[in-house]
Amino acid sequence: MNRRKQNTDTKRAKQAFFAEADKIDHFTLFDRLHAYVYLRWPYLYIGVAKGNHPLAKVLAPIYKAVAMLMPKKKADDPEQVTFADTYHGKVVPTEAAAQLVTIQEDIRIEDLEQVIPYKKARSVIMQDPDHIVVIECPCRSSKENPCLPLDVCLIIGEPFASFAAAYHPERSRWITQSEAVEILEAERDRGHVSHAFFKDAMLGRFYAICNCCSCCCGAMQAHRNGTPMLAPSGYLAQVDEAVCIGCGTCSEYCQFAAIIVNNVHAVVDFDACMGCGVCEAHCDQGAIRLVLDERKGIPLEVGQLRVNANSFTGA
Repeated sequence: MNRRKQNTDTKRAKQAFFAEADKIDHFTLFDRLHAYVYLRWPYLYIGVAKGNHPLAKVLAPIYKAVAMLMPKKKADDPEQVTFADTYHGKVVPTEAAAQLVTIQEDIRIEDLEQVIPYKKARSVIMQDPDHIVVIECPCRSSKENPCLPLDVCLIIGEPFASFAAAYHPERSRWITQSEAVEILEAERDRGHVSHAFFKDAMLGRFYAICNCCSCCCGAMQAHRNGTPMLAPSGYLAQVDEAVCIGCGTCSEYCQFAAIIVNNVHAVVDFDACMGCGVCEAHCDQGAIRLVLDERKGIPLEVGQLRVNANSFTGA
């Protein structure tokens, strides 16, 4: 890319992002700095956070110092905001993820506390939703022998897509909505999980769909190690014991280690199951299906959420 054009693109992208930030009363100077670092250097940011980047040891003291400033979770203070509340994902089966990448008009759905059980960044506000950029996954890129392909992370809508494209031209490309659906389906076929990601520094709203695996994904690893960064989809995998032959394929594909096979059939661990649908997609017997379960929250299905929002407002 021509250097002058790239400089122009990055300047416009930065201005557009912070113009949106200026509309948010509570978006502090720290938030602006945090957002810029995260957007400008995502591979460094996530690589250091995972401990895989060469600079991880050098920057570790800074990360620890910042972590010390973050409030610790207290059982007697349910309103307290912790790190997981500021950066988190919602598991979305492929069909729900496809809805998010095929929206045809701007939407605004706020205060999704029943859908996304976090205290910050719970809005789906999409401007130019057909503007989609696929980038190389920072989590996979930071690993020595990552799962492939690398280009599976979808940045959706403005001002996020243009920022990613402008600042990372060698690691990103513009794609159509149909190409985004193809990526989602291909990742599902590989046995990988889709998460809709939210971050307080990303204007407090949805901005990306991560498609990843438990061996590479930093959020999945953090969740497994006790930092609750992921919300279940609202579904639970259910086994039809009369059809299941106990082959173990579902257990092999499950990224959350939520399925075991006894001597007869597969058994789903309720607490571990996140309702991603990978097991359902890979069961040749058709013995597993996702079922709605209110104990797993409400699905992030943007079509139904828009209907509910319009009904509430009388629109």
